[in-house]
Amino acid sequence: MKQLIFIAIVLALIVAGYFAYQGVVSRNQKAPGLIDGRLSPCDVKPNSVCSQKGTDQDHFIKPIGLCVTNMSSVVADVESLGGRVVVLEEDYLAAEFSSSLFGFVDDLELLRDPVAGVIHMRSASRVGYSDMGVNRKRAEALRKRLESEQ
Repeated sequence: MKQLIFIAIVLALIVAGYFAYQGVVSRNQKAPGLIDGRLSPCDVKPNSVCSQKGTDQDHFIKPIGLCVTNMSSVVADVESLGGRVVVLEEDYLAAEFSSSLFGFVDDLELLRDPVAGVIHMRSASRVGYSDMGVNRKRAEALRKRLESEQ
């Protein structure tokens, strides 16, 4: 019995160490940024969403139906959801969200599209596979908040 408890403790420490390491890895990375004036596409993992055309159905999220003059007008809303803005330009905003346990970092990127009158968004985990829907929920909450302020 003591041997089983010891093995369970060792395994728990290994798993906790792995998650702590992944938290450090995610904190040392940066948001992907724009690629040819577009948000980066989602990869195959289910831990990201994007509103730009060409995103597959599993990762697609509706853009924010709001036309703003520049991205500085949405900073307070992003921060109210727990984000820390790391890049702020006229048409682009990048923010980081950190989990309380292990400090995993997720990126939220917003791209103003004045022609379409929307703000495109991409929300993605930097590490791991599943995010339990956190990025989609965050993006939906931001859309709801911004569209209700119109």
